[in-house]
Amino acid sequence: MRAAILLPGFDPGPAGGRPLRAGGPRGGAGPGPARPRCVRRGRGLPRPAGCVGSPRGPIGGRGHHRQHAPAAPAAIRALGMTGAAAGVARAPMAAGTQSGDGCEALVEVVHRRVVDTMERLPMPRADIAAIVRALAPLTPTDVVDDVVERVAARVHGLGPLEPLLADPSVSEVMINGPGQVWVERGGNLSRSAVSLDSAAVSLVIERIVSPLGRRVDQLTPCVDGRLPDGSRVHVAVPPVAVDGPYVTIRRFVVPDVALELFAAPPVAALLEELVDRGANIVVSGGTGAGKTTLLNALAGRISPRHRVVTIEDAAELRLEHPHVVRLEARPESREGGGEVTIRDLVRNALRMRPDRMVVGEVRGPEALDLLHALNTGHGGCLSTLHANGPVDALRRLAALAAAADERLGVTAVRDHVESAIDTVVHVGRTGGAVRRVAAVAEVNGHNTVRVLADGRGVHQGISRPARLVAGP
Repeated sequence: MRAAILLPGFDPGPAGGRPLRAGGPRGGAGPGPARPRCVRRGRGLPRPAGCVGSPRGPIGGRGHHRQHAPAAPAAIRALGMTGAAAGVARAPMAAGTQSGDGCEALVEVVHRRVVDTMERLPMPRADIAAIVRALAPLTPTDVVDDVVERVAARVHGLGPLEPLLADPSVSEVMINGPGQVWVERGGNLSRSAVSLDSAAVSLVIERIVSPLGRRVDQLTPCVDGRLPDGSRVHVAVPPVAVDGPYVTIRRFVVPDVALELFAAPPVAALLEELVDRGANIVVSGGTGAGKTTLLNALAGRISPRHRVVTIEDAAELRLEHPHVVRLEARPESREGGGEVTIRDLVRNALRMRPDRMVVGEVRGPEALDLLHALNTGHGGCLSTLHANGPVDALRRLAALAAAADERLGVTAVRDHVESAIDTVVHVGRTGGAVRRVAAVAEVNGHNTVRVLADGRGVHQGISRPARLVAGP
C-alpha cells in the first residue's frame, strides 16, 4: 500500500521598484534664488532627483503625446546643457515627464538623438552614454548610467513598465486599458503610480507582439507570448476587450526554492525519494499556486546522470542540470503556418532518448501522448495540471486524454491513467501569499487514492478512498 500525505489546515507595497516621485524644482534654503532640485546638497554637482524612480516618458514615439512644461533654466544650467540640447530641453516635453526636471529633459533630448541615429544603425549603450556626456558634460557618472538605462528602456524595452518589471517583489503587471496599471505583490493587488495613455499602451503592445512575429487586431484580438526574460504575456484588444486594450504580464520568477520551504521535512523527504526512484508525478493546483516553482524544485532533484528533456508552452524552467534539452512550443505565424504544439513536442521528445521528461503543463490532447509514453517504458516524468485537488487532477487528465481520441472508452482511459501516474502533489496558497504543498496522494489501484498521514508526515492509518474517474 502506497503512503500518501495530507497537510491539515490548508485553505483550498509600493508601486514598482522605488517609489515614483512627482517632481518639480525644490526650493533652496537661505537668500538668493531657489536651488534646482537636480543639485546635490553640499557638493554643487547636478543630481536630478527625478532620475531615480521618476515616471518615465513615452516609449519610442515622437510628437503624438500631450505636452507639459519645459525644464527649468536652472536645472538645464546645472547639467551643463548648451546650444541645441538646451533648446530641446526648454521645449515642451511629452506626457509623463516632470515639469522642471532637468534629468527628464536630458532623457528627452538623448532619446530624440538616439532615435534619429538608430534609423541608420543600432545604438549600443556606450554610445548612448557618449551622447549624454556630449549634451550635458557636467552630469555625474551615476546619473549618466541612469539616463542611459531610461533611454534604452524607451528605445528597446517597455518604457514606463520597466521599473515594475525590474522590481523582484512584483509577480504580475496588468494594464486595464489606458490609464490603469496594476501590480501583484505577495498575492495582493494594488494600483501602481504608472499611468499610460492610449498611444503608450499601443506602443507597449507593439513592442510585445512584434518580436513574436504575431499580430493583434480585430480578427486576432487575443495573443499569448513570452518576453525575452521568460515572462508570460497576454494581450487582448477590442472588440473582445470592451474597455481595452488589456495587457497581463506574469513575470518569470521561478526561484530555486528548497522543497523544505514547500512542505514539512518528512513530506519534503518523501518527495525527494519519489523523484529519486523515478515516480511519475503530476503537480496540481490553481492559477498562481506555485506549480511551476515546485516543479522546478522537484526537477532539481533529478540525478545528474540522467538526460532531461523539458517541454513547455513558454520556456520558464531553469534547471541547474548538466544534461538538459529544452523544447518550446511555437504558435502559428502571421501566414497561418509553422505551429508546433506541445503534443508535437511530446512525440518528438520520445525520439531524443530521454531518461526523464518534464512537461511544463498538460492542458490539451498531449495528455494522451504523455500517457502512452509513460505506459511504454518512459518513466520518471514530471508535469503540472490545473486542478482543485489530487482526485480532480486525475479526472481532468483522463478527460483530456479522452478528448484527444473519441474512440477510447471510459475503461481504457481509466486504465491508462491508473497505470501511468504514481503520485499527485497538490499545491496551493495558505494565508494569502504562502505557497505550500497541501497533499501528496498516490494512486493505489482500483481507481482510488488514499490519504494515510497527517501534515507532519506521521502515518495515521487513515484510509479515504475516492473515485478517480467516472464509470463502472
